[in-house]
Amino acid sequence: MATSQPTMKNGNEDRKSKWVKLNVGGTLFTTTRTTLFKDPKSFLYRLCQENSDLDSDKDENGAYLIDRDPMYFAPVLNYLRHGNLVINKDLAEEGVLEEAEFYNIAELIKICKERIRERDATVNKTHVKHVYRVLQFSEEELTQMVSSLSDGWKYEQIINIGSNYNYGGDDHAEFLCVVSKEYPNLENGVENETSDKAKVLQQKGSRM
Repeated sequence: MATSQPTMKNGNEDRKSKWVKLNVGGTLFTTTRTTLFKDPKSFLYRLCQENSDLDSDKDENGAYLIDRDPMYFAPVLNYLRHGNLVINKDLAEEGVLEEAEFYNIAELIKICKERIRERDATVNKTHVKHVYRVLQFSEEELTQMVSSLSDGWKYEQIINIGSNYNYGGDDHAEFLCVVSKEYPNLENGVENETSDKAKVLQQKGSRM
């Protein structure tokens, strides 16, 4: 009596299986079709469709071959699994963003860009210092001072010092103008010293 031979799975049957193997840059990942179907517009969704329009080779274990960095693919796959973006401290957000863009996962792209904006804002806030300078001028020079200030400097306070410093009568009043500019955070130096002096003058001016 003839016995039937086991039928080998063909490509379409592989695409119907619950589990999917991915060979990303030489590293094997195993996940479910449900996970890869989280974003219907993504590369991974298209890859696992029964009638996929993507022509992807497979390795000897039947895993789809994807020529991408496996370290940066892991956060992408985990995001699809549980909806949270968790990035190893040794990885850069920009790298995950590039993978998210390659796999065309819209929501993950949005999250990565927001993470980068928040990170950069925190770095800038930490490393930016307001530097102050004090400029002395007479009342007649006030208009010229206002028009000539440039290169990112802005006015903080104008202090009348004529009566305190005995520089003359009301017709020849002298002023101190405190200006500021944002710089990368500096170590102890001339700019810091100037900043301290300016703050003292600001306090003195507020009491006048």
